[in-house]
Amino acid sequence: MFGVVGLLAACAPAPTDDAGSADVASDFTPCIVSDFGGFNDKSFNQSSFDGITAAADELGVDFNQAESTAEDQYESNVNSMIDADCNFILTVGFNLMTATRDAAVASPEVDFAIIDTALNNDDFSPLELENVKPVLYDTAQAAFLAGYLAAGTTTTGTVATYGGLQFPSVTIFMDGFSDGIDYYNDAKGTDVKLLGWDKATQTGSFAGSFDDIAAGKTTSQNFIDAGADIILPVAGPLFQGTAQAINDSGKDVAIIGVDSDLFETTPEFANLYLTSVMKQMTDATKLIITDAAAGDFDSTPYVGTLENEGVLLAPLHEWESKVDPTIMTEIEELQAQIIDGSLVVESEATPQS
Repeated sequence: MFGVVGLLAACAPAPTDDAGSADVASDFTPCIVSDFGGFNDKSFNQSSFDGITAAADELGVDFNQAESTAEDQYESNVNSMIDADCNFILTVGFNLMTATRDAAVASPEVDFAIIDTALNNDDFSPLELENVKPVLYDTAQAAFLAGYLAAGTTTTGTVATYGGLQFPSVTIFMDGFSDGIDYYNDAKGTDVKLLGWDKATQTGSFAGSFDDIAAGKTTSQNFIDAGADIILPVAGPLFQGTAQAINDSGKDVAIIGVDSDLFETTPEFANLYLTSVMKQMTDATKLIITDAAAGDFDSTPYVGTLENEGVLLAPLHEWESKVDPTIMTEIEELQAQIIDGSLVVESEATPQS
């Protein structure tokens, strides 16, 4: 099986002085604010929630949470955590950038971390704040491997991808996936086609939200009707709509998941998952929070890569027997080349550390 879950080298290690950690944590209150997908989205909100839960358990503290159900709640939810005397606030997702930035400026004594985006000013110029740590993922690297795998596994010669909304944290998956398919085609002399995304023009298929599972189903039905037998939904819980479309079609179509290992988080569709492009958010958020509790918070961006195992492919699980072992050997070699820099995977959304 491909993929090894490990600790993230780019983050500082968890405190080792148990007594000192307990003293520091006695008045430490971490908090979390979700995107409108909610903490049970089986995706990035849930993984981040698992991270703060693990950190709070290790520290022996309680944490506060604010679950967003609409975009107009971001500002009030972040401010409610400040009012609750939180020392550290984790905000989950690109959508919360403005609310996080404004709250951090107004409350410099509170430390923040934000998943999947750096900060910028209203004119989109970059902004760095000493009390905000961006938590970013170079998912193009792992998505490249997923694209190569898809191109080497498809039997129809057509694969597809779609996003929820056209955010950099979404298109970076689609860019890497596209490049992996192109790399396979160049290496093997094949012509595997990708539906749903054109990297050169940065145009493609988007469901328009991260909560409309019916839109995910409709988009996926269209791809299946066009001959796609592997689909990469970069749309939070909308992959469940993709699974419904596959089951309704009666065709042999696979899903490549994102953010978490969908085989583990949503096992009711276990037989459909070829693999998942994982962001190790649980490990990263846990370590960032325990660092903050120990007084070791810093605003240097964390960037998850293949090298530090912040991003990786999930195991093939039930698909292992269906995939040519030669493809997996080649993927391991490609991963090594990406890590040593001899193969560079780039996206317009590639994060800068």
